[in-house]
Amino acid sequence: MNLTDSQKIDLLLEKMLSMENHMQSMEDRMQSIENRMQSMEDRMQSMEDRMQNLEEITAEVKMILENEIRVNIQRVAEGHFDLSRHLQEAMRPNNEVEMLAIKVRMLESDVKELKRRMA
Repeated sequence: MNLTDSQKIDLLLEKMLSMENHMQSMEDRMQSIENRMQSMEDRMQSMEDRMQNLEEITAEVKMILENEIRVNIQRVAEGHFDLSRHLQEAMRPNNEVEMLAIKVRMLESDVKELKRRMA
């Protein structure tokens, strides 16, 4: 099969157009991939920003915990200890009164016994 120069040129042009279309398709795919990559980079940056924000919040919470809450808990505990000590001191006379009441009852019993024996 002998091709004329014109047919050869047409064939070459056809092949070149096919290659050009193929190249355009590849460029379109590459652009799509680049767009996806950019989208992923944007999302990653957003996640990094959110992580940074969470780290800052965590540091703030830790400082509040250490500087305020822990100190306040210690104050409450010390106050509770003082109240407990004061309650013990306040109950001490009551305990003494109860002991005296027991002794009086024992003495009354002894006096009754003595009276009974004398009678």
